[in-house]
Amino acid sequence: MRYGEYKGKTYESDHGSFFDRGSADSYYGRPRNPHRGGVGGDSGPRKDAVTAAELEAYHAGYDYNEEYGDKKDWG
Repeated sequence: MRYGEYKGKTYESDHGSFFDRGSADSYYGRPRNPHRGGVGGDSGPRKDAVTAAELEAYHAGYDYNEEYGDKKDWG
């Protein structure tokens, strides 16, 4: 299992996790839409975030990419 850290907290960051999906949505310029999975492979079916911990992990991933990541170059 992989983990990512943002603002002193650690989050599961495996492919398809809430943190990963938040980061990917930011990277691809998509609006915030808290979920995990639903991206094929071993990420599992899409699951919308419902718990406070799930929402926090998704938003942490999104915010992490906004602060430290990059954006998809569509050109």
